Amino acid sequence: MRDLDKALADIFAIRSQIAAGTAFRGYGPAALAVTSGLALLTTIGQSLWLDDLNSHQLTFFVGWIATALVSVLVIWLEMRARSRRHHSGLADVMIHQAVEQFVPAGVAGALLAVTLWMFAPATLWMLPGLWQILVGLGIFASVRMLPRSVALVGAWYFVCGFTVLALSSETLSVSPWTMGLPFVIGQLLMAGVLRIASGDDDVEA
Repeated sequence: MRDLDKALADIFAIRSQIAAGTAFRGYGPAALAVTSGLALLTTIGQSLWLDDLNSHQLTFFVGWIATALVSVLVIWLEMRARSRRHHSGLADVMIHQAVEQFVPAGVAGALLAVTLWMFAPATLWMLPGLWQILVGLGIFASVRMLPRSVALVGAWYFVCGFTVLALSSETLSVSPWTMGLPFVIGQLLMAGVLRIASGDDDVEA
């Protein structure tokens, strides 16, 4: 029994090493373009329907959290399908390693939101910029599994995050556009980078 456990552990280790040296093709340009559209819809909707954002901060952030959750679901569904198609037997390991890169940034973003809301609500204006910085860090962490050109997308989010922090510090308020525009452009940029790097038309059976 001990030999069997060791053999299974060795097989898992070999599969993980192979996956670590393989470019991940689970992220699809189509899903990323959809998330860009969701960000745009949220931005326009909030700019039209939320008059005083300082009085509706909960609605503002709940709207973006909902958009993020739907976006994650869209990416997840396509990622599973594409991974099965492109990585076959390594699909589960590849997905696990890809998700693992973003977990620290995602957890940090959630904890930041809860902490600021509970203990420093006056500083919530910083959250959009901080979220963008964390997304950039998550992308940088994933560079080893993706085309190196995605580092440009990470740099985009990184620069946007600090720029949004600087702009928001003047009014100490949130804005649908400083929140949404970086994600609209960033997700389209990611879709374009992956499309060009892989040459994948994203519609193969």
